[in-house]
Amino acid sequence: QVQLVESGGGLVQAGGSLRLSCAASRFSISTYVMSWYRQAPGKERDVVASITTSGRTNYADSVKGRFTISRDNAKKTLYLQMNSLKSEDTAVYYCTFYDDTGHVYWGQGTQVTVSS
Repeated sequence: QVQLVESGGGLVQAGGSLRLSCAASRFSISTYVMSWYRQAPGKERDVVASITTSGRTNYADSVKGRFTISRDNAKKTLYLQMNSLKSEDTAVYYCTFYDDTGHVYWGQGTQVTVSS
């Protein structure tokens, strides 16, 4: 069964850094576009960053220059390095991908809380 498990969230002060990880099982992350989304309380789930199969990356304007998405295909792990964190980055972060049928898979999420 395809599984995505996020980790690395926590409480950090504004200006600090965190690195999120997403461990994948039963599929190869190198063959799909992988993305990080986040959902703050009372808000919709929005895309944060994506990485294509060729390694091209895209970021939401709000995180450009601060966040970096990457993946280690051998370890089957997706990462999100988050620097210069702001209180508005507080959210539950999810990794996700959609397969060839269009089915979307989500992890359980990891909470990131940035204190000001």
